[in-house]
Amino acid sequence: MNVAAGQFGPIAKDEPRSKVVARLAALMRQAHAQGSDLVVYPELALTTFFPRWYIEDQAEIDSFFETEMPGQQTQALFDLSRELGIGFCLGYAELAVENGVSHHYNTSILVDRSGAIVSRYRKVHLPGHAEHEPWRRFQHLEKRYFEPGSGFGVVDAFGGVVGMAICNDRRWSETYRVMGLQGVEMVLIGYNTPRHNPPAPEHDDLSLFHNQLVMQAGAYQNGTFVVGVAKAGIEEGVDQIGGSCIIAPSGEIIAACTTKGDELALARCDLDLCNSYKRTTFNFDIHRQPEAYRMIVERKGQHLMADGTQVPPRIAAVDASEAHQDRMDDFSKTRPR
Repeated sequence: MNVAAGQFGPIAKDEPRSKVVARLAALMRQAHAQGSDLVVYPELALTTFFPRWYIEDQAEIDSFFETEMPGQQTQALFDLSRELGIGFCLGYAELAVENGVSHHYNTSILVDRSGAIVSRYRKVHLPGHAEHEPWRRFQHLEKRYFEPGSGFGVVDAFGGVVGMAICNDRRWSETYRVMGLQGVEMVLIGYNTPRHNPPAPEHDDLSLFHNQLVMQAGAYQNGTFVVGVAKAGIEEGVDQIGGSCIIAPSGEIIAACTTKGDELALARCDLDLCNSYKRTTFNFDIHRQPEAYRMIVERKGQHLMADGTQVPPRIAAVDASEAHQDRMDDFSKTRPR
C-alpha cells in the first residue's frame, strides 16, 4: 500500500473553500503521480484553526462547519478521487443534525478509491478550554465549539484494517490500544498543533519531540503503521509545528516532511509487517492481563471516578498508603547498612 502524508501550510481566515480545495486537489494529483493509493490530509483541513478565537456569534462559528459531505464546494475533491482512483482521509468541522438537534464535531472521514466515504470518526479527546481566557496570546476553545466523539472504530479498507484519530487523540495511549484490540494496521492522524503551549511554555521546545514520541510509541506498542499529518507554519500569527511523518510498526519513521508548507511524504507500507509484532511481542491474546487494568475504565483520573464523582476517601486512602509503603520499601532497599 503506497501512502502519502499530505501536509498543508497555513490557511488564512478569509481564504475561500474553493482555494483550499484546489490546494488539496494539487496534493492529490502529486500523490497519484507518485503511485499513492491513499493521501492523508490534516485536521480541520478546509479552514483556518478557528478555535484560537473566542467567538460569540453562533452564525460566525457555524460558517467554519460543513453541513454535508461532500458539499457543493468539496464535491470536486471526491470527483478527482474517483477519476484518479486514489483514496483520501480528510479532517473538517462537521455540523450534524441528529434527531432534530444540531451537533458540532471535529471530524475525519476516510474515502476509498471510488470516491465513496467508508468511515467517519469524531474526535474524542478535546483539548483546551471552554471559556474565554484573555490572558492567553491565543485561545484553544475546542471544548467550547465541539462535542466529543464516542469511540475509536476501524474499517476494512485499502487491503487492511484502518482507523482514524485526530490531533490530541495521539497523545493518549488508549487511542491506539482500543484500535489495536480490533487489529488495526494503519492509524491516520491529522493535527493542528501550536508550538507555544500557553499553560506550559516550558514544553514549547519539546513540541516536535512529543509529537513524534507519542505516535512512534503508539505504532510500536500496537504493531501498526501510523500516518501523522500537520497543518503547519505561521497561521494567523500562530506558529504551528510540522513534523508530518509515516511510522512503521517498528516505531521507526520511514518518511517525513521537511518544510512547513504544502508537501508530500511518501512511503510504501507492507501491512503484513504488522504481524511481526502482533504475533510476537504484542500478541494481545496471549500476553495482555485485562484484570489488572480495571482502574483504567473505573476512573477518569487520580481524583475522579469514571462517572465524574470523587474517588471514595477509603479507596484514596488505600492508594496513598500503598504508595507510601512502596516508597518506604524502595528506601529500605537502597539505605546503606
